[in-house]
Amino acid sequence: MTDETRVDARVRAGFATQAEWCTAMGAPFLARICTILSEKLDRTTATGRRVLDWPTAPLVDALPLRLTGGLQALVRRGRLPALAAHWPPNVAGDDLDEALIAAITDADAELLPWLDGPPQTNEVGRSGVLMAGLLVIAAETGLPLALFELGASAGLNLRLDAYAYDLGGRVIDTAGAPITLTPRWTGNPPAAATVTVANRRGVDLNPLDVTDSATVERLLAYVWAEQNERVERLTAALAATAGDPPAIDREDAAGWVERRVAPTPGVATVVMHSIAFQYFPAESRDRITAHMAARGAKATAEAPLAWLRYELEPEAGAATLRLTLWPGGEDRRLAKAHPHGTWIEWLA
Repeated sequence: MTDETRVDARVRAGFATQAEWCTAMGAPFLARICTILSEKLDRTTATGRRVLDWPTAPLVDALPLRLTGGLQALVRRGRLPALAAHWPPNVAGDDLDEALIAAITDADAELLPWLDGPPQTNEVGRSGVLMAGLLVIAAETGLPLALFELGASAGLNLRLDAYAYDLGGRVIDTAGAPITLTPRWTGNPPAAATVTVANRRGVDLNPLDVTDSATVERLLAYVWAEQNERVERLTAALAATAGDPPAIDREDAAGWVERRVAPTPGVATVVMHSIAFQYFPAESRDRITAHMAARGAKATAEAPLAWLRYELEPEAGAATLRLTLWPGGEDRRLAKAHPHGTWIEWLA
């Protein structure tokens, strides 16, 4: 087997695995797209050659989602009407495979830039999971919260107190909320408390400007096509955030945490992140972990420190919500949850 053949096989296997993941996460149309690409993408286009010759791990680089995001953007833009006839909310026909390969040929040059960088998302459905954790922190500290979000992207989840919620019957009826999050819930409801945000700030290597139309198009392109509720929710959250964008700094999270995060009297200082930590360099993860432990050792009841982590946990078979709250420093698993916040199994 030649090196080219090995790379080709690895890439095709990556698309096939992405199809399996999409099926498991309730996106059968996108699964079908990835399956077709795994079987029928060829080297007759520059896009096909670049994808099939991908030099590094395709799933680690989210290569399937780079290509499908580009296709989604061009469909939404009205650029690929023949493919759009198969695209949700339309029902895909038996000749979807032919329409898909023809679309890649037709839009070859326009698709190439979508392969240049990984997808950057800001799934606002995750706010339901994070808010449940903030309720616990607010109930146990009795203090307003100072929020520090790592991997904040466009800052949609940093404004989570602007949204309304029904979390297992725990209703937060926020006046003027642009969206209401009602994840499928099992278990007891989260703690009864009032979440008051004293201040907020985020960090990201590439903060997204929600007032820029190209940025909005890119964010919407990465929402899976058949999940229209997510599209509508994201559209509403983007519009609301554009009128009141939170401060997000452009830098590596480790140095930012070391410089900015420390227990402060009168507030509960909360470092939070969602489906982001795995993408940080190992050195950054280690530095953040060490800093939180060191600062946590100095926390008091008047100046507590919390680390709220909503991240994929393969051994749990889902994403999980974990909380470490100092003083004390016990690591607690509060919930299992869908990576998009679709359902929450409350464990606390």
